[in-house]
Amino acid sequence: MFPKGPKVFPFVYYSLAAFLAINFAFAATQGPNGIFRRVQLDADITKAEAERDALLEEHARMANLTRRLSDDYLDLDLLDERAREILGTLRADEIVIR
Repeated sequence: MFPKGPKVFPFVYYSLAAFLAINFAFAATQGPNGIFRRVQLDADITKAEAERDALLEEHARMANLTRRLSDDYLDLDLLDERAREILGTLRADEIVIR
């Protein structure tokens, strides 16, 4: 039924199967949704979370200072410290250590 001669079909079949396997393996590791991209995204997420936490701490500190200088709750020591720092003034009995 089939002519006798070199059998090309198995070579083509296994070559195509090997090509597809290599292509899928490459896409699974190097592609846009691959393992290496996932590791990079995890590192980016960790970095962004650390930056967010630092910004939240800075926000809390600034909110505390703002509240302490507000009309409802005035911290005279903080007001004195800020005025001296901004104006660069000292009292006669103070010693500055830098």
